[in-house]
Formats: sequence, structure tokens, C-alpha cells
Amino acid sequence: MGFRISPITRRRLRNFRANRRGFWSLWIFLVLFVISLFAEFIANDKPLLVRYDGDYYFPVLVSYPETTFGGDFETEAVYRDPFVQELINEKGWMIWPLIPFSYDTINYDLPTPAPSPPSAVNWLGTDDQARDVAARVIYGFRISVLFGLTLTFFSSIIGVAAGAVQGYFGGWTDLLFQRFIEIWSSLPVLYLLIIMASVVQPSFWSLLVIMLLFSWMALVGVVRAEFLRARNFDYIRAARALGVSNWVIIFRHVLPNAMVATITFMPFILNGSITTLTSLDFLGFGLPPGSPSLGELLQQGKSNLQAPWLGFTGFFTIAIMLSLLVFVGEAVRDAFDPRKAVVPLPGENAVTAPRPTGTDAKAAAE
Repeated sequence: MGFRISPITRRRLRNFRANRRGFWSLWIFLVLFVISLFAEFIANDKPLLVRYDGDYYFPVLVSYPETTFGGDFETEAVYRDPFVQELINEKGWMIWPLIPFSYDTINYDLPTPAPSPPSAVNWLGTDDQARDVAARVIYGFRISVLFGLTLTFFSSIIGVAAGAVQGYFGGWTDLLFQRFIEIWSSLPVLYLLIIMASVVQPSFWSLLVIMLLFSWMALVGVVRAEFLRARNFDYIRAARALGVSNWVIIFRHVLPNAMVATITFMPFILNGSITTLTSLDFLGFGLPPGSPSLGELLQQGKSNLQAPWLGFTGFFTIAIMLSLLVFVGEAVRDAFDPRKAVVPLPGENAVTAPRPTGTDAKAAAE
């Protein structure tokens, strides 16, 4: 049995594609994100491939001691060391990544004091610790997006579950939950993060847990309103009369309707998650010192006004990333809007574009 796309899903896909700005923003963002996932193969201070004395080595994947290449130390080889490079080149060769620096690699051969301006070696210059800015941007983009995606995923699960319970059961459950959310949302998140940073060193997962404690409330109101609206529909009452359990009704009959609003909000939640992490890094309460961070790059640009490439690089990286996500969110919002008619794709006109029929027409009418 082949996979069939429902008419309403087909309409949503067509409307998403018709929003050219959002459609291409999604592809550009996905390409940039996929490239950043392979950051170790693009920016690294270890060769991709080493041919030495007839054997092949992959330093980017495996750690080799210096003695493997005829050195004196049992510790991992430092491939940017001229001595190690000479040992390897005597009996073989090396293939370096496109950017021969990792996010924490210090370039000791700068022609000017750090931060140094862009050059043929350091394409976007170096920061005030002589680290390559281009490498830090690639790694920082990856960790920002992964952090945002992880936080969005878990906060959406908790927020949807909380909103579903509130809206479906109503009464005292809804009332008490709303009072709890009002109190919980009034807590100063930034102060709590500052207090925690003074007690323990923040990490990726500790920051994620603390921000998850507050970010889950973003979807509660939307899902709650959808469940409050649907809980008295005739088909819900019929399901109750037939003895269907509340949890089956919630997850099978009501939740699919609430997911429309949830998916519409997700790109904007992702945007806010990345912005929050960047803000914390800028203030010095984010990821541990030395981590590749776009917020820390902005802070360096603020502290080194004589090096404008730092501020410009951080600003344009964050601005482009967030703009792409906003455009994608707008396209998703239009695609899931039941009041929006089928938009003709390029090369079509209103006559040749398919008309809503059946379930699709009913959803558009609602």
C-alpha cells in the first residue's frame, strides 16, 4: 500500500512552497545546519588524512601519539607543530581541512597582535585570544541551533501536555494550573541563572534544564485554548458516552487539532531559544568559557571596538540565522492557516491551480 498525502496536507505543502521567501529560507537554513554538523571536517587543527610510511591515518577521527610518526612523546601529536609536520612530510603527506583551525586553536604565527584582521590564513580574522573567527562561527552556529532544537523539542512536549490537561479537564484543574503558571512565569529567570553560575559552572545540559523549567509555558496558552474549544464538540461527547478513556480522547481525537497551532509556533520558539542562549553568552552566564559561542563573539566585538570584524561577523551571523527562522515561521503559519486559499505556484495561475475539495474545502471554510 503506497503512502498517500491527504488533501489538506497537500494544500498546506503547496501554500508553504508558494511562500518563496519561507521556502528558500528553509533550504538555506538546512544547508547551513547540515554543513555545521560536519564542522570537524571543515575547520580543524588536525589533518583529514595522513599518509606516512605507506600507511594511512585519520587524525580527525582517531587520536595518534607523536611516536606513530617518529616523534619522541607518547601524547597525541600536535599536527600544527612544524617538527611534527616535518616528520610526516619526510615519509608521506597530509590533507588539511578547508580551515586548518578548530574553535579553540590559537594561532601563534599572527603578523599583528591579536585580534588580527582578516587575511588569507584567517578569513574572518582572529579574536582577542588569537583564535580563528571563521572556525568559531561554524562551531558556534552548530551549538546554538542544536541547543535551540533540543530546548524547543522538550519544551513543546511539556507545554503541549500541560495545556492539554488544563483545557480538557477544565474546572479546578485549569484554575489551579493557571495560578501556578502565573506565579512560575513571574520568577526572574536571569537572576536564577546568575545565582546558579556563581555556584556551579554552567554547561550545555545544565543551561538546558534551567531554561526548560521556564520555556515550556510558551505553548500552554495556545494548546489550552484549543482543548477548551474542542472539549464540548459533539464527537468528543459521543466518545465519552461510548466509554472511551479521557487519555485516548486527548491524544487521538483532540491533540491532532491542537498540533496545528503548536507546529505554527515552533519556529518562533526555536528563534527565542537561540536568542536566549546568545544573550546569556553575551552577559557571561551562558556556556563555559572557551566554548564556541556567538554571544561571546558579540561580547568580544563590544570589548574590541578597534577590531570591527568581530562585531560585524557576530551581528551578521545571528541576524541571518534568526531572519531565516522568522521567514520559515511565517511560511509555516500561512501553510496551516485554514482560511488561506490555495496559492498558485510559479508557472500556474488561478485557473490551473487545484481547488480545495472534500476535507480540504471544509477546513478552508472553517
